[in-house]
Amino acid sequence: MKIKDILAKGRPSVSFEIFPPRKDAPFEPVKEAVERLARQKPSFMSVTYGASGNAQANTAEIASFVQSCGVPALAHLTCLSATDESIASETETLRNAGIKNILCLRGDLPKDAAEPPPGRFAHAVDLVRALRPSEFCLGGACYPECHPDCPHMEDDIRYLREKVEAGLDFVTTQMFFDNNIFYRYLSKLRDRGVTVPVIAGIMPVTNGRQIARICRISGTYLPSRFKAIVDRYGDRPAAMLDAGVAYATEQIIDLFANGINAVHVYTMNKPEVAERIMANLRSILSE
Repeated sequence: MKIKDILAKGRPSVSFEIFPPRKDAPFEPVKEAVERLARQKPSFMSVTYGASGNAQANTAEIASFVQSCGVPALAHLTCLSATDESIASETETLRNAGIKNILCLRGDLPKDAAEPPPGRFAHAVDLVRALRPSEFCLGGACYPECHPDCPHMEDDIRYLREKVEAGLDFVTTQMFFDNNIFYRYLSKLRDRGVTVPVIAGIMPVTNGRQIARICRISGTYLPSRFKAIVDRYGDRPAAMLDAGVAYATEQIIDLFANGINAVHVYTMNKPEVAERIMANLRSILSE
């Protein structure tokens, strides 16, 4: 099923993200996580390219396994340094696996690089333009606190609008921990003519070390109430798990209450976290 059709129903929905095993790592733990996540009946599951571009060849296999569990799959596809031939090969593999949804991403810059290397696919919009004539449902990424490589929000929104005009069917946000940041961002998008569905990305933080890495990579703003939770419980794993699940659940409930019907949970391949969040939302999602 195409994600744009799922979103068009206008009902509260939750999707999950999974990442493939690293190169030469076994598939079984990831497949076990997929099976457990699928039992929660998410609206779809996205499958990344793996950390820092690793495990690209595994994306189609895991996405296909997701669909064998009865859940629509969204396959990530990065394009930095790609060629027409490599993109055609990747999309043909996904097509043969029965995948109907692709998340179009640029990919990480090489270390110490300030600009994308020259080439046919220097930006995600180039990938969107290449794929739009196809039958795939296309998604993209957006950044409520501005893309780390873009110094100005207005420019970042302009680039996003270019991607949407090139053919995106929906966008999913980077994680955020203050819903007001998301609401303000969504208002700006609508004011600037970005009208496609925006899926809100939520990251349940369940250990103190995790948040330090998140901030280092994305520069995400941490509200004082969230910092207090990490300061109090960050070195107590069981307590931080309870607090992280509760905080993410509260964010999702607030989003649903304010008319945001699509939420994407960055599960970090931890089905137990997703299970606890979905248990908290059971009555809300059954409306």
